[in-house]
Amino acid sequence: GYLAGALEEFDVPLDLRGHTSFALTVWAIAAKIPYAQTRTYAWIARQVGGSGQGIYQAVGAALGSNPIPLIIPCHRVIGSDGSLHGYAGGLAMKARLLALETGQARLLI
Repeated sequence: GYLAGALEEFDVPLDLRGHTSFALTVWAIAAKIPYAQTRTYAWIARQVGGSGQGIYQAVGAALGSNPIPLIIPCHRVIGSDGSLHGYAGGLAMKARLLALETGQARLLI
């Protein structure tokens, strides 16, 4: 449903035991980013109470270890300058997922 553009929010139980509390916090924040919207690594860092390059990198590492990237939509996290940074599935896939959500997927075919 998601890839067909018919599902905007997943409602499934998650079992994320075995991950760090920092990663769980970052993922919980990322999971709340609305469909077709983006937030920055810096924004997430501020939500966890930090700022600076080190915390931005820690946020990126936590997002990079996300085991369920469609359900916890880390593709919605971008650089402060609006550019795409890091995605386990590759930047081309990140761009495609964002385009799908904003109704621009037809431009990528």
